[in-house]
Amino acid sequence: MKTYGYIRVSSIDQHEDRQLLAMNELKIPPSQIFMDKQSGKDFDRPSYKALVKKLKSGDLLYIKSIDRSGRNY
Repeated sequence: MKTYGYIRVSSIDQHEDRQLLAMNELKIPPSQIFMDKQSGKDFDRPSYKALVKKLKSGDLLYIKSIDRSGRNY
């Protein structure tokens, strides 16, 4: 079982600091944290797609707030 984190902000001028701090408090390795700076209108995001390919049954995924996954979560 691996633990992953996903961080998303809607634009490049927004800051992911609060979400990253939460992932660090959970001791998620930086190599297992995926981040996108892109709208949540759909799931066509590079890091999100890479994360989905890595996830296996039994893995644990942390997202600071469910709306960070996307608009249609």
